[in-house]
Amino acid sequence: MKISFSKTLLRSLLPGICLVLISAAAFAQEHKAISMAGPTAKLPFSDGMIAGNTLYVAGQEGRTEDGKLAEGGTAGEARAALETIQKIVKAAGFEMKDIVSVTIYLAEIKDFDEMNKVYKSVMPDPKPARATVQVSALVGGAHIEISAIAVKQ
Repeated sequence: MKISFSKTLLRSLLPGICLVLISAAAFAQEHKAISMAGPTAKLPFSDGMIAGNTLYVAGQEGRTEDGKLAEGGTAGEARAALETIQKIVKAAGFEMKDIVSVTIYLAEIKDFDEMNKVYKSVMPDPKPARATVQVSALVGGAHIEISAIAVKQ
């Protein structure tokens, strides 16, 4: 029995085959957890996770080392959250300029401008892609939580 495929059929299957191979290669890469001392150390997640050349930074609230919310409302918490992200990025062997995507969760969308001033002063140019959303509540009464994705070239 001879099985033959038309060129048209092969062309239509090729993208799917490539996607499966790429997914398998990504899955096979080693993952490395990045955990920092501080307020999240006892929580059931890693502060960051490296998969291949990509770092996924877990949502960081603006907390001090002892777990208390940083002073200064949304601006103070935003600065503290971004400082924590900087530490995680550095501990993972990445740089802030490697961040390609950021998601910001605000308890109050009215704090957008206040948060944006801090964000602009901390994030290097070119600024990463970003989404900002209002949520109904954050853990412990926080005003802001920030997550990020970084990719090494």
